[in-house]
Amino acid sequence: MHGATARLLADGRRLHLQHGPIDLVIEASGRADEVALAYRQACEAFGPVLDELVAELPRLRAPSGPLPDGAVARRMAAAIAPFTPVFVTPMAAVAGSVADHVLAALVKGRDLDRAYVNNGGDIALHLARGTFRVGICEDPVAGTAGGIVTLSPGDGIGGIATSGWRGRSHSLGIADAVTVLAETAARADAAATLIANAVDLPGSPRVTRTPASDLAPDSDLGARPVTVAVAPLSPPEIDEALARGEAAARAHERSGLIRAAFLGLAGERRTVSGAHPAGATLSFASWRTKACA
Repeated sequence: MHGATARLLADGRRLHLQHGPIDLVIEASGRADEVALAYRQACEAFGPVLDELVAELPRLRAPSGPLPDGAVARRMAAAIAPFTPVFVTPMAAVAGSVADHVLAALVKGRDLDRAYVNNGGDIALHLARGTFRVGICEDPVAGTAGGIVTLSPGDGIGGIATSGWRGRSHSLGIADAVTVLAETAARADAAATLIANAVDLPGSPRVTRTPASDLAPDSDLGARPVTVAVAPLSPPEIDEALARGEAAARAHERSGLIRAAFLGLAGERRTVSGAHPAGATLSFASWRTKACA
């Protein structure tokens, strides 16, 4: 697999794929022979992913330009396209796009009840039968979930992604965590990034920022100031920041780009959720502190 590694985890059910910074945990449910073939397909698809992305990094770090060539890179470009003219580069959808790509290979031609590809918390989902119960991240540092969402096959949700200033990537905003449910993981990834950016207090002395390029010289954000610290906020400040993010989330939900969003800041929460194609709302528990599962 050209530098990539694959192994079954100790439980014998989940597949671990790793190559450089890409670290995937995969689980498929169904007949044993179908699962075995699905895992083989996932391994084959994963092998060249990192090398192909590295070859296209200059294009993927730019907000506009010629369309990329690789399969994952094309997913990234397609995921961000509906969100322009807001500044966003294909890198905002990289984790979700990798998850979508591997999931598509995993399920191709296979009869699986359900499957997921978890790329560091950005998750691509396949659900033919049964349900998924998903913990919504509220605080990525403390490892707590703010509620549980139950997903069914008719909900039209194929991806979940989380973003925030304390996560793996830099953020222009101050959200502790924004989790988005969407049709694909790539779309959820891009939307979570932009909604988390919108949860903000522009110009506030309570927020410490530094140019992204000072933290990572090759950042796709360039010299844009990213959040590195947030001092304790007053209730009105928390409300103002969350209202900005909620407005962005509602706009994306109305346009059909996302199905639901969960925003968390300093222990306060906002939920944006529309109706699924059958007209019913998503089934999610009232937000309350739970241990992340």
